[in-house]
Amino acid sequence: MKFLELLTGDAAGGTSTLECVTNVYDPQGNPEIYGIEYDSRRIRPGYLFAAMHGERTDGNRYIDAAVENGAVAVVTDSGEARARQGIAWARVEDGRRALAVMSARFFDYPAQKLHLSGITGTNGKTTTSYLLEAILNAAGHRSVLVGTIEYHVAGQVLEAPHTTPEALDLNRLFNKGVREGATEAVMEVSSHALAQGRVYGMQYDVAVFTNLTRDHLDYHHNFEQYFAAKRRLFEGIGTPPPRAAIINADDEWGQKLAEFARTHGSEVLEYGVTRGSFRALEVDLRPDGTTFDLLTPVGRIQLGSPLIGHVNVQNILAAAAAAYARGCSLQQIREGVLRLDRVPGRFERVDCGQPFTVVVDYAHTDDALKNLTRVAREFVNRGGAGRRVITLFGCGGDRDRTKRPRMGLAAGKGSDFVVITSDNPRSEDPMAIIEEARPGVEQSGVAFAVEPERRKAIALAISEAREGDIVLLAGKGHEKVQVSRAGTIPFDDVEVARQALQKAGYQGRPQLAEQRV
Repeated sequence: MKFLELLTGDAAGGTSTLECVTNVYDPQGNPEIYGIEYDSRRIRPGYLFAAMHGERTDGNRYIDAAVENGAVAVVTDSGEARARQGIAWARVEDGRRALAVMSARFFDYPAQKLHLSGITGTNGKTTTSYLLEAILNAAGHRSVLVGTIEYHVAGQVLEAPHTTPEALDLNRLFNKGVREGATEAVMEVSSHALAQGRVYGMQYDVAVFTNLTRDHLDYHHNFEQYFAAKRRLFEGIGTPPPRAAIINADDEWGQKLAEFARTHGSEVLEYGVTRGSFRALEVDLRPDGTTFDLLTPVGRIQLGSPLIGHVNVQNILAAAAAAYARGCSLQQIREGVLRLDRVPGRFERVDCGQPFTVVVDYAHTDDALKNLTRVAREFVNRGGAGRRVITLFGCGGDRDRTKRPRMGLAAGKGSDFVVITSDNPRSEDPMAIIEEARPGVEQSGVAFAVEPERRKAIALAISEAREGDIVLLAGKGHEKVQVSRAGTIPFDDVEVARQALQKAGYQGRPQLAEQRV
């Protein structure tokens, strides 16, 4: 594809249809573009380099490196960068928006060939996305899944560097999915991605809102801005609003969003335990799974799932309503829900033959810790009196500091013993983070211990467990590394827990019996 065609949609040039282009300098013969990259290290001969301001660095600093690697064209969002001799050049106002438009054109608009379902909210996005994908697959559709843990492309599993990748990477994934026969795409859409415009120009057929609780306020500053970022999915980002809006009616922010979506022309389907057109009746929560009757606008059907806890009832309701909006039958919904028995790092049980339960979970907000400990409490109470909930948690560094004591209070209130440790301290001092979480634990009155080294902390939590107890290792879930100012090291809570159990003398055959929150 020619350079000017990427900018204008017209191989012959003419008036720019890329609205954010402010100037096109000497196109140097309008070169053929063989690829687009925003990382200069991935540039190959004949590529276009999208030089844009990022969250932590400025791609415009690497223009010369991109040219050295073979870039024949540059699109920059810097007013100070100057055109290089012999390089096709354009300046744009919004680098991410330009990247979205150019990459969609380069890959022949793959998102338009898929029915997009986007899921946003603080908690539940991952499990809801896996459930929706399972239902769509049960209905015979091939799909693309984009989310926190991994990406799925028509049955293939790929690594997920970001919950919602940049527009270029999304279009590349969607293009691969279309070539593999996919007709559906299910996406977790983060508030960062919405605020930064990474999904600009993508038309969602269905948008799902799970809930809004305290998180990412280091980036969004306050709840109103956080909510406004989530709401963008329901406004349409360079597109009309979604055809259908699936909204949690049990959430106060969801009630505001439902009214907003109606006024913007979306069909609103609300779900909830106590309200909405998709509701859960006769809920039976057991340690080995969940059953309930799903009430819908077209009838009632019993669902069974290996997933446990009240929070997963909400996740199933969200996925069922979204699947209904995508045309799935109640039977297909039931089959898909039953199929999903695991989501990595979501209530993932580590079993080495020990007489107590060890669970790894991604819970990293106060609300998620409340939900996790609530499920654990239900779990141990069914086993009889005297069984305890032991919770290990930490708080991420370089993130919202105000939630740290809240997380401590949530962990303390829901547990019988707490171990405060490190999560990903990043550039911060781990003990300084712990000291900010500690007052919340102390306020709860629960017994606790402090161990900043996470490996030792996991061993400590396991050593405290007695028969029938449940040990919750919260915060990192599916993550395979730990990030500190000393660097990034391999660290997998599941594997570390397994090693600690074996060292403690539990030599039963290691296996993972996963269930999810």
